[in-house]
Amino acid sequence: MKVLVAGAGRLGTQIAQALSATGNDVTLVEYDDVRAAELDGLPHMHVVQGDACDPGRLEQVGALVCDLVIAVTGRDEDNLVISLLAKREFGVGRVAARVNEAENAWMFDERWGVDVAVPAATPLISLIEEATGATDTVALLRLSKAGVEVMETAIDEQSRAAGLTLGEIELPAGTVVATVVRDGRPTAPRPEVRLLPGDELLLVSHEATEQEIHSAFQ
Repeated sequence: MKVLVAGAGRLGTQIAQALSATGNDVTLVEYDDVRAAELDGLPHMHVVQGDACDPGRLEQVGALVCDLVIAVTGRDEDNLVISLLAKREFGVGRVAARVNEAENAWMFDERWGVDVAVPAATPLISLIEEATGATDTVALLRLSKAGVEVMETAIDEQSRAAGLTLGEIELPAGTVVATVVRDGRPTAPRPEVRLLPGDELLLVSHEATEQEIHSAFQ
C-alpha cells in the first residue's frame, strides 16, 4: 500500500514508522525544514519537506498514486485542506484526518473528503486501524496482509534494558526495533543508541510474542 502521511509530529512519525515497518511504501511530509532534516535518514520511509496544503507539492510527493492519505498536523484547518485536496484533486481512495479541537469535529466528514475522522486523544493503534481499515489486532498492531506485528514497550528506571545500548539487547527471533521515541522525537534505532528511562520503543516482529518482547526489555 502506498501511504502519504502529512505532519511529522510525534504521532505522524510513529504512524509512518509503523506502516513502513510492515512493508508499506510511506512518504512523510513535513512543513518545517528543520524537523524534516532531523527525520531524514529514518529507515524504510521517505521524508520530504514541503507544504502538504499545496496541491503542487502533494502531486510532487506522489498523491496521484496514493492508496491512503493521513493528515495529522497540529492544525485542523490544514488537515481539512489536505483531506479535501487528497480526495477531490487526486482521487485518493481513503483519507484519514486527525481532529485536534473537539469543536471542529463536525467539519471532518465527506464534504471535506474525510473518510475517517480521528480525535486527538485516540491511541496510535486505533488511529492506524481506522485509517487502514485493518481489524485483526494482536498485541499493538497486525496489519492483515502483512502477518507482522508492531509492538510497543516503555523503558523506566526498573527496566532491565535501561542504560544498555540497543546492540547489547538480545532481541527475540524475527524482531527488529523500528524506532526509539525520546522526548517526543523518534530516533533512528542504531546499535549504539543507549536506552534511557522514559524512552518508548516500537518493535516489529513476525515471530515474537508480547511476553518475549517484555522479557527482553523489562
